[in-house]
Amino acid sequence: MWASILSEWASLIFRWLHVIAAIGWIGSSFYFIHLDLELKPREGLPEGAHGDAWQVHGGGFYHMVKFLVAPSKMPSELTWFKWEAYTTWLSGFVLMVIVYYLDAELFLVDKSVLDLTPTQAALFSFFSLALAWLLYEAACRSGLSAYELPFAIGGYIFLVALTYAFTHVLSGRGAFNQIGAIIGTIMVANVFTLIIPNQKKVIAALLAGQKPDPKYGKQGKERSVHNNYLTLPVVFLMISNHYPLIFGTRFNWVIAAIVLALGPVIRHFFNERHAGRKSPWWVWGVATIGMIAIAFLTTAGPRDAKASAVTSRHDFAAVQDIVLSRCSMCHAAEPVFDGITAAPKGVRLDDAEAIKRNSRLIGRNAAWSSAMPPGNITEITSDERAVLAAWLADSSR
Repeated sequence: MWASILSEWASLIFRWLHVIAAIGWIGSSFYFIHLDLELKPREGLPEGAHGDAWQVHGGGFYHMVKFLVAPSKMPSELTWFKWEAYTTWLSGFVLMVIVYYLDAELFLVDKSVLDLTPTQAALFSFFSLALAWLLYEAACRSGLSAYELPFAIGGYIFLVALTYAFTHVLSGRGAFNQIGAIIGTIMVANVFTLIIPNQKKVIAALLAGQKPDPKYGKQGKERSVHNNYLTLPVVFLMISNHYPLIFGTRFNWVIAAIVLALGPVIRHFFNERHAGRKSPWWVWGVATIGMIAIAFLTTAGPRDAKASAVTSRHDFAAVQDIVLSRCSMCHAAEPVFDGITAAPKGVRLDDAEAIKRNSRLIGRNAAWSSAMPPGNITEITSDERAVLAAWLADSSR
């Protein structure tokens, strides 16, 4: 009992910290991208200034000036924007360990996809996280990132290929979390390994009375742009674990591929608009088509769904037997599954009335997707999912 309580509280605390830090990081990132695009060169600016912008907020006026490389003299005070990013990753990784690694048999492994042990799944997740970042970093340092469009297309194909591979190794929920964690790691590593070190090199040159090399600012700006276009996909992937029809259906990797494309397209609209250029309104047409495609794909059912799902009426007793044998060991007044002390999310499925009352939840999680049981820990069969789906489709039930 105490282990379960401590795990729950740790998950809550680090999830809260993760969200707070992410709001701070993404908020400041969006603000500075907006500011950078809004800057205009004007007469009378200090030497070395790239442009300025006037802004109003909270009843006050702000005059923002950006130096292309650095000012001629170091200011007495300098605010660094880095701990938001670091805290987001550190809290996210701890949360990943608590939720996905310590409970890998529930959230990372799906034996109907690949029969892995919890240790194997956790090691696969950790090393693929590190390897994916190393490949990205090598591609950037090789000079490939200078070719923006080919690099973006290659990066997109790389992420889609990873998503496809993960959905054939891990559970759907675990796969979506893994690709989101990889993108988040790349983004934070950009801050930690290049953007902040380059800024420190510029400061060191100023303090030594030398002229800073402009390449440091250019490199940092390039990685900042990468982060800008990756932000919306990673946010979607990280909240997707609440939506079983997204991660637990047959074409989950295609859904992720569409999201990986839509996120940068939507950011493109705001980047162009903030830069004062003509707003690309076509973006919203593409986004609408993409979301309609996702909605359609979520109706495909779980990967192992029977193509000829039975549509005739079913005896509710059969449905009740399935739910009681596959779900009620957790979703009961007194759960018997190890580590579960109360019905998850307060959903009880231990009697006929509760099963009927929660029919839509059963449909989303166990009939139209394979989200439940988590990791298919109770080994529900495709035939049983088909029985549940047919019962839900029966208007006379």
